[in-house]
This record gives sequence, C-alpha cells and structure tokens, in this order.
Amino acid sequence: MQSLQQIASCVAGYDPNALPVLKASEFIARLVPRVQAVESLAIRSALGRVLARDLVSGIDVPSHDNSAMDGYALRSTDLLGTADTLIKVAGTAYAGTPFGDTVPIGQGVRIMTGAVMPDGLDTVVPQEFTRTEADGRIRIPQGSVKPGDNRRLRGEDLARGEAALKAGRILTPADLGLLASLGQAEVAVYRRLRVAFFSTGDELRSIGEPLEAGCVYDSNRYTIWGMLTRLGVELLDLGVVRDEPAALRAAFIQAAACADAVITSGGVSVGEADHTKQIMAQLGEVLFWKIAMRPGRPMAIGRIGCANSEPTQGVGEPGHQAILFGLPGNPVAVMVTFYAFVRDALLAMSGATPQPLAPLRAVSQAALRKKPGRTEYQRGIVSQAEDGRWQVRITGSQGSGILRSMSQANGMVVLHHDQGDVAAGDLVDVIAFDGLV
Repeated sequence: MQSLQQIASCVAGYDPNALPVLKASEFIARLVPRVQAVESLAIRSALGRVLARDLVSGIDVPSHDNSAMDGYALRSTDLLGTADTLIKVAGTAYAGTPFGDTVPIGQGVRIMTGAVMPDGLDTVVPQEFTRTEADGRIRIPQGSVKPGDNRRLRGEDLARGEAALKAGRILTPADLGLLASLGQAEVAVYRRLRVAFFSTGDELRSIGEPLEAGCVYDSNRYTIWGMLTRLGVELLDLGVVRDEPAALRAAFIQAAACADAVITSGGVSVGEADHTKQIMAQLGEVLFWKIAMRPGRPMAIGRIGCANSEPTQGVGEPGHQAILFGLPGNPVAVMVTFYAFVRDALLAMSGATPQPLAPLRAVSQAALRKKPGRTEYQRGIVSQAEDGRWQVRITGSQGSGILRSMSQANGMVVLHHDQGDVAAGDLVDVIAFDGLV
C-alpha cells in the first residue's frame, strides 16, 4: 500500500497549500480502496446495491422469434410488389400458446404481440393496416410492410453468454426487471460501505439542547446524513464531539474501528483552539490541504485507525484503518466539498463504476465576477427560458455559512479553475441538485 506522500508524488503539480480541485480529485481516486466482501441478495433487496460480478445471461432473450405487434404473420415472399396482397388465415398464435401447424404458402396466421412466430413466417403486418374481405381473406395494402417488419428475433435483446450487466453497476429498477427476465432470483453485490460521521466544535449544540450565547445548532450532521443516505451506505452517527483531546480521540478510534470511511465537519482550518488536526495526525497518516476552491478551502484527507497500526482490509479487524475526510465547518462548504470529492470517493469504495455528476450547460442571467486560479461553486436557480434553453440565476449572497441559499437553490454553478469573469448571456456549467439534496 502506498503512503500518502507516495501518492502525492504521482500527482503532477501537487501543492497542499494551493491544490486545484482536479488534482485533489486525482489524489483521492488513487487513495481510496474498494470493498471486497460480496453477498448474495434476492433481487427485491438489491435495488441501489453495487453489482459485484458481471451477470452473464444463460438464455436468449427473447427465447424465440416473436411478434412485436398484434396483426398477421406471413412469408415476405408472398407479398406482391405491384399490388395488394390477399392471404388466407390458417389459424391464430397467442402469447404463450404457439401455432403448432405448418402454414401453407400463400397463407398467414393471426398473431398477438409476443406470440412465437410460426415456422417459415418472417413478417408481421399490423392489424390496423389490413382489411378483411367478404370471403374471410385478409387484404394487405401494397407497400405497407417490408420483409422482416415487426418481428423480434431470438436473442435480439440479449444473447446467451452475453454480459447482461457489468460489475460495478448500481442496480436500478430496470435492472431488477432485466434480472427477473433472465430467471435470476438472486444477485451478487458488494456489501454496503460503512461510514461514520460526527461534528466537532464547542459551539455546537444538538437539537433539543438549550442554545447559549455564541452557540449554534449543529446542521452539518443532518445534511451529511441526507447526502450519505442518498448513496445507500450504512451510517454511524456519532453526534457532536467537543473540542477536547480525549473526547476527540475516543470518537476517532470508535469511528475508524467500525467504518470504512470517517467524515468529520469542523476542526480542519487554522485555529488555536482546534485539537482535531492534532488527533487526526496522531491516529494515522493525514494530509491537510488548502484547496483552490470557494467555498470549502480547508480539508483533511488520509487514513486513521489505532495508533501505529498497520492497515488491513476488514472493518473491525485488528489494525483496520479507515479513510478520513475532514470537511470544513461552514454548512455550505460541507455540502460543496462532499459533492466535489467525497461522493465519488465513496461510490468508488463501494465498488461502483465512476459516475461523475454531469454538468448542465445554462445561460447565466447576470454577470459573475471570477478570478482565474480557483474553482468556485455558486448556488443558483435553474429554469427554462422561452426559447427552450436552460438559464440560471444566482440565489444572492454566496457566504459559506448561509445554508438557506443552498436550500433555495436547485443547482450549483461551477466556475472552473482557469475561468475568468462571466458576462450575462454566457454559458456556464451547472450541477443540478435533483436527486442529490
């Protein structure tokens, strides 16, 4: 296992005192380990879990050529190219009840959607294209279908031996249906990632406690809880930990022993009263960054466990170390750094294939001031203009402690590291909050 300094040496331009967002992301991607333990679940319990192995189909889907329409199945060689075609109906094929007889040349079969195509027939004429003659024959207008129309081929959706789903996929409702279509009652998934989190600071109070002068209610644990819940991880909430060495040490040791990852808020910026950084450093290998971003500049990253321990894979085993994400204390900065760095890292640790948040391109409704040299995240409200294009306006004051502005917003405007001022009407990148916050 590489040390943090060895990982840093692999990141070109690494500077802990002015670290660009992309470099911090590269470092974290190199640092985080993947869960190895696998369990088998019934498919109804597997929604949102990470697939541990490629799922190879043992059958063809569909298992036979079948009709995609209600209509009439026939031989394409019976279609007349210069006039309407008349066919006699030899019988009916239903879904689940194939037509078992041989169909003579010049005849067809009434067929329902999903029914097996009778031997020798290769084309289906939709019922609405046809007309029944007085003698019972079916008239098919010239040019209404081409050979092979409206027929689903055996294995067209999925062939036997083909990978239906790749390992690392987060299973969706559609995936559960696909699993069922293959007759899979159970599926192998990685165990859930375990994440412990707590807030630090003598000024913090939990809900229900009296609020003395100079104190504030702890909001960060609730936003972190919500963001983690959306990722489907197992949670251990250790509450508010006072800025006292013994209490901090106990909290870190408990968190590291029980979890794959530990997330803290507060205590990572420069401050004489903060003991958090000292305890972090004593319990593992931790780096303290000043990231070239706004909000969210201070951050701690590393591995922690029992003092002087050697890292192992299993949570709860002797010497186990957890990945540490020490986030800033300001509420908005917590959320921004979580989505900039922690979300993708936890998904990777869960065994999931990387799923970066895709930015939306929107027109800025106002000029935005921005100096090159750092990445800025501004809260915005995205809407659709009359011309159909997406547009975005900033929610107002962008202070890192104004959580209300994050609640009002439905997206974050991302002003990239090398980007300068934005004029009204310019296109900007926006990360939508839908499904996130």
